[in-house]
Amino acid sequence: MIRDAETLTQLTDTIARFVRERLVPAEQQVAETDTIPEDIVADMKAMGLFGLSIPEEYGGLGLTMEEEVLVAFELGRTSPAFRSLMGTNNGIGAQGILIDGTEEQKQKYVPPLATGEVIGAFCLTEPDVGSDSGSVKTRAQRDGDHYILNGTKRYITNGPHAGLFTVMARTNPEIQGGGGVTAFIVEGDTPGISRGKADVKMGQKGAHTCDIIFDNCRVPAENIIGGKEGVGFKTAMKVLDRGRLHISAICVGVATRLLEDAVNFAAERKQFGKPIIEHQLIQAMLADSRAEMFAGRSMVLEAARSKDRGEKVSLDASCCKLFCSEMVGRVADRAVQIHGGAGYMADYAVERFYRDVRLFRIYEGTTQIQQIVIARELARQAAQS
Repeated sequence: MIRDAETLTQLTDTIARFVRERLVPAEQQVAETDTIPEDIVADMKAMGLFGLSIPEEYGGLGLTMEEEVLVAFELGRTSPAFRSLMGTNNGIGAQGILIDGTEEQKQKYVPPLATGEVIGAFCLTEPDVGSDSGSVKTRAQRDGDHYILNGTKRYITNGPHAGLFTVMARTNPEIQGGGGVTAFIVEGDTPGISRGKADVKMGQKGAHTCDIIFDNCRVPAENIIGGKEGVGFKTAMKVLDRGRLHISAICVGVATRLLEDAVNFAAERKQFGKPIIEHQLIQAMLADSRAEMFAGRSMVLEAARSKDRGEKVSLDASCCKLFCSEMVGRVADRAVQIHGGAGYMADYAVERFYRDVRLFRIYEGTTQIQQIVIARELARQAAQS
């Protein structure tokens, strides 16, 4: 749902210009230094990018889902590291509090996330818990008006920088699966929290992850999201619909950038006496990439509009995540192939994007998890018909 087309156009145009003039020129520096320059982070905060999807009453821009994916299409046209820094504040870092938190929790914790003053992180994955997210082992034991948290969370996006964690911990060890899991808001300077060394990853330099270790970490009982034990897993699942649509839109944006780079290279590069874009096999790869990118864009927009209408979109969000994350991998592969030997060199952006996009098929639910979610929903519908 687009509330004001003129205002949205101004926003997307501004972001597109920011991406083109500020972020794209900094991509190589970020890749080499594994750091986003502070002046760029300050500009992102000033533009309100940390609060895109956070309601206006808590200091954000309050974008609808459709508006958010249109912005994400633009943000996706540069290194994923930039989006990763502010993405958790808009998504899994804030949405759990916004969806199920008390009004007091929202008033206290969400505004600093909206401005970027505080970086948020979402602590679900553990060393032995990934796709089977209902098997959380981190424990939270009641001690008076506090809970004592013990456990390790792994691959936590923005973990090295986060000042606020949404932590999934098991409060009832006798209940197996998600029913015994509770969601806690944990401030980053709470005694008992330590951070592992930053992970060395295949790609997405500038986007940092690490282990978060809880060692007898005392958290006030009032910091349970919504004030109720045992519903943390449900909160986590509610957050995923928006997150999966957002990541799908980012995948479309990256595919758009890759296609543009491939077309420009093919138009300039000559072989056999003519630009390679005139060779049919090159044309076929470009055509396939354009068709798949357009299909992904159409899927994401339709699902976003459905969400804005208040419809249940878990199935469609999984379809988008499945298709778009796989799609951008194919587009990246073709882009490298079109560049030939140059595509294997770090001098060209397609080499970096080829590594960067591989992660999209893993986080926010792997491709295989999306297949299971989709198939189970189809089976459920068949049983009810």
